[in-house]
Amino acid sequence: MKLSSRLQAIADFVPQNSIVGDIGTDHGYIPAYLIEKGISKKVIAVDISQNSLEKAIDFIKLRNLDKYIDIRLGDGLEVIKPFEIDTVIIAGMGGLLIRDILDKDWDKRDSITHFILQPNIASEALRKYLYDNNFEIIDEKLVMEDRKFYEIIYAKKGKDHIEDKIYYEIGEKLIVNGDPLLKDFINHKIKTINSILEELEYKTTEKSKSRYDDLMEKRKRLKAVLKKVESN
Repeated sequence: MKLSSRLQAIADFVPQNSIVGDIGTDHGYIPAYLIEKGISKKVIAVDISQNSLEKAIDFIKLRNLDKYIDIRLGDGLEVIKPFEIDTVIIAGMGGLLIRDILDKDWDKRDSITHFILQPNIASEALRKYLYDNNFEIIDEKLVMEDRKFYEIIYAKKGKDHIEDKIYYEIGEKLIVNGDPLLKDFINHKIKTINSILEELEYKTTEKSKSRYDDLMEKRKRLKAVLKKVESN
């Protein structure tokens, strides 16, 4: 089976012979792919939506994979037992929600080895959570799909630190790896900041002024990263 660019990039981070929990599985495409390609021995597909799970059940049965994929209705990690999986995928939701899923069931979180996370928004808050809670970001990748950038983070438990706050916003591994989409990604962020600065320029409230100053500083840091990337 063929996955979309985003789902393929997520699946590519899954270790061989893993037992995977796919949180927010939706149609069950990643679990089916991991079993059919012999990457995973077993997958637990979890979704909070009964409607999504029905679609996943139909898809998985159609491909005769129900012996290898356990489908569960539930919220986050609540239907996963400690040490039941070694790899978790949490993709297609906000970074704050991913953070909350990990933090809510920390005993289960700490029994997992591999974390493959794809936040749609608030990736900086998710990275900060990972650094603050003894995670090491092993790798990252950018994907462009339907004219939208997606950030995929692969992390494990371990000590790590950052030298510059801008690496919450732009994953340091993207820079180290020379991700081919990185320049466009940074330019997109700078363009977004410029639009917000134009809106804030003539507002006089303290909150607006503070926001303006913060964005000016962030843009300065992003431009410094862009210059570093372009010089490599």
